[in-house]
Parts: sequence; structure tokens; C-alpha cells
Amino acid sequence: MTESSIRKNERTGGSASKFDYLIVGAGFAGSVLAERLASVGRRVLIVDRRPHIGGNAYDRYDDAGILIHPYGPHIFHTNSAEVFAYLSRFTEWRPYQHRVLASVDGQELPIPINLDTVNRLYGLNLTAFQVEEFFASVAEPVEKVRTSEDVVVGKVGRDLYNKFFRGYTRKQWGLDPSELDASVTARVPTRTNRDDRYFADTYQAMPLHGYTRMFEAMLAHPNIKVMLNTDYREILHLIPHDHLIYTGPVDAFFEYQYGRLPYRSLEFRHETHDMPQFQPVGTVNFPNDYAYTRISEFKHITGQRHERTSVVYEYPQAEGDPYYPVPRPENAELYKKYEALAQAQPDVTFVGRLATYRYYNMDQVVAQALTTFKKLQDQPVKEGEPLQV
Repeated sequence: MTESSIRKNERTGGSASKFDYLIVGAGFAGSVLAERLASVGRRVLIVDRRPHIGGNAYDRYDDAGILIHPYGPHIFHTNSAEVFAYLSRFTEWRPYQHRVLASVDGQELPIPINLDTVNRLYGLNLTAFQVEEFFASVAEPVEKVRTSEDVVVGKVGRDLYNKFFRGYTRKQWGLDPSELDASVTARVPTRTNRDDRYFADTYQAMPLHGYTRMFEAMLAHPNIKVMLNTDYREILHLIPHDHLIYTGPVDAFFEYQYGRLPYRSLEFRHETHDMPQFQPVGTVNFPNDYAYTRISEFKHITGQRHERTSVVYEYPQAEGDPYYPVPRPENAELYKKYEALAQAQPDVTFVGRLATYRYYNMDQVVAQALTTFKKLQDQPVKEGEPLQV
């Protein structure tokens, strides 16, 4: 839709120019809300500055014909029956349980740390009961857990912390674990059995034909219009709408009034190799060597059969697209200032990772969007002038 056609529709009262909701961002948060609102008769325009839908979960076939995730591997897992049932409306699934190895001391060892990790690393033959005693003997109890370092050394001691966590965290966040909130490493469990799955969720599966196909099905409703390669600010005052749903960075929305919220970004280096398999599992972590944190091989994740294989190397960096909110107390305090501004916007709903400055898994974003829809559904859509921001 060109600017001239937009203005023509406004002059003639064409219905194409009037939307109940303008949604900024076509990732999980925006797409779920678009689909849910459209399903109850709302007219929705969803815009994204990128040339594709799906946000960071977007996938595509590379030049070799291998299905890849341009923004790094996205592994779906959830304990929510509601979330899994909802997404199942738009995709079939391929069961997949992700496994990760860590390159440590010349070995590739299971991570999260489990019984086999300890036995192979130290040349032991412990049982599940004995490994509990081992962890207890090396743990350094912390009176009050405040940081990511406290979490790990309090569970598995200093040596395992240094081998598996400290270097990886320093690369990933540009900070020592002692400077990061406990939530960062609390996400990774420690196991006393031989379970080598990275996740233990009830539902672990990948969209059978990829995430992009799932998003296409989600947005295929006649009440939904999609505009790509679009900065929402360029069309905000050109297309009348009653309510704005914003899924981008909250500090950008308010033009960095209180300064920028810190994020970590990633650079992805994709490679295709003339071999059927590059590594034994979907992801191998490199906590102590090299500038990259991990290598992921997509064919493990998608189940695709191909004579060649494609992998991605991940290089954390400070600049670039915002991926991970940096979990430190001073950043949480800064976000509270933006949260207060957001709550004072009755005609704008903020939803998703970037808009709420939280690290969410994909299923958590879907759950947040479904909850937000229920709240919006109970609010009458007001008639009137387009929103001014």
C-alpha cells in the first residue's frame, strides 16, 4: 500500500484504511495477537521493519536447499498444554529432543551437567546417589544467592563452574557471572541421572514444515493485512487505527527518554559443508575456546535429509539488533521508568520480550500474548481518531 493510496482511502472513506489494531512486529507476540483478534472480527494491520514474518524464529532454505534459522537455532519446548494446543492449529509437529555437548578439556561432554558429564570429565564411575554426594562435597554454599556465580558454585562447586559456565557467560554477556543476576544460570539445571536432553519439558517438538510456514498459516486470516519492510512510525499517522500493539524495544518507543536499555546482540556466521553431518548433536558449546559461544547444525533440529549440511556459529556482541536484555539490578531499575511511561499509554499495549524487557522463551511469549488477548477482548474497541503518539 503506497502513501498516495493510503491518502486516497482516507479521503474517500475507504474501509481499507481503517483498522481496529495496528500491531508493530510480526514475531510470536504480534502474530499470535493478530490471529486471535482477527478471529473475533477485529481488523488488524501488522507491520514489520524486516522483509519477512516470524521475527527471530523465521526460517528459510539456504542456497544448498537446507532449512536454516538465520537468527540462530530456535528449539520449541513447553510445559503448557494451552500453548501447544494453540500452535497446533497452524502446524503439524516433528518430535525433537535437543541435545547439547560442551567442548571442555578436549572432550565433548553433556550439558546440562549430568552423571555422565562428571564421570567422563574426572575419570570416575559414580552412581546417581554418589554423584549427589560428589556435588555436595564440592559445592560452595552461599548464604544469600544474588548472582549467577552464586547459583552455580553453590550447586556444583568452583571447578565445574570454571570449566562449563564462567567463560561461556563472559562471552555471552560481556560480564562475569558475578556481575549478573542469578536468573541467568538458574535456567540451566544440574542432573544426577544420565538424562542428556537439554530441556525436560512435556512438549518438545519442531514445526514439521518450519516456523515460517506456521506463521504464514497464523496470519492467513482475511481480517489481517501485513506490511513488511516498514517502519511503523512512517505509517502511524497515515493509517487510522484505534489501538496500537507494540512488540519492539520499549526504550526506542519512548525515544530513549531515560537512556538506552542494555541488550546483548549476536552475529551469525553460516556455513555449508560437503558432508552429511558436521557434529554429533544439534549444538556444541565452546565455553572456554574461540570467540564464538556455540555451533548449531540445523539438520539435527529439523530432521531434514540432505547430502550436505549447514551450521551456524554465534558470536555475542554489544552492538546490533537487541536479543537479550542484560539482567542486572540497575537495568531493571531503568526499565521501571519506561514501564511507568508504558502504563500511562491507554491506547498502546506493550507485549513481548523487547517491549517488556524480559528474557522469554518462545512458549512464554505465546502465553503472554494469549493472556493479553483475553484482556483486550474484554475491552470495547473505541471509535474515533487514529492514535497519536
